[in-house]
Amino acid sequence: MADHLAARRRSGAKLLVPYLMAGADDQWVRCLQAVVAAGADAVELGLAFSDPMMDGPVIQEASTAALARGVTPSGVLDEVGGAELGVPLVVMTYYNLVFRAGHRRMARQLAQAGVSGAILPDLSLEEIGPWAHEADDAGVATVLLVAPSSPDERVAAICRRARGFVYAVATMGVTGERAEIGDQAARVVARVRAHTDLPVCVGVGVSTPEQAVEVCAVADGVVVGSALVRRILEGGGPEAAAEFVGSLRTAIDAG
Repeated sequence: MADHLAARRRSGAKLLVPYLMAGADDQWVRCLQAVVAAGADAVELGLAFSDPMMDGPVIQEASTAALARGVTPSGVLDEVGGAELGVPLVVMTYYNLVFRAGHRRMARQLAQAGVSGAILPDLSLEEIGPWAHEADDAGVATVLLVAPSSPDERVAAICRRARGFVYAVATMGVTGERAEIGDQAARVVARVRAHTDLPVCVGVGVSTPEQAVEVCAVADGVVVGSALVRRILEGGGPEAAAEFVGSLRTAIDAG
């Protein structure tokens, strides 16, 4: 994943990473393929969990819908393995699911399904060692987050352990659409850049093409989740997903 994203950055492109919830409806794999066709450089795929503490109402609703449909991590990975996306896929979930499966088993299941990375926002840097060891061994990049509140010494430690890219959190709080991004994102990106050459992507609160352009002016890329998931929950399906991601891609490239 790091090589792919770094190559895109060297070509002058800004990175676009849409987020989808696996299993939220029966068209989720088609939505996954649609956002790739619309210009995604990588995709963040949520694995449903009953207590998604970092996520706001929209992604919580999608997670609840997936669980109600009987979705399981193993079932998701089986479907992902046949999707033939052609771009890196990053799983985002919570540590309970990894702990229950076992570090080695989960890391190898991800790798076998063609997943390039994992985001576990509730697994602290101090406790990440056993998982990160198995993930590294399986070739799965552990993507870490830097928040506006992270002290400088912690930013440095996060950057040393991060793989693939660094996820810069634009604003404090749970995921969700925001009217404005503010200047926190630029400050977080600058602090991350002082400690790593990995691509830096900004997420949490980025909701519109204009906001994507705004953060890409200072970052290597953008992660967009709730605004996309909302369109899918409203019944838009792959067509609405592709249209929205295409509008982000067009705006970023023009900006």
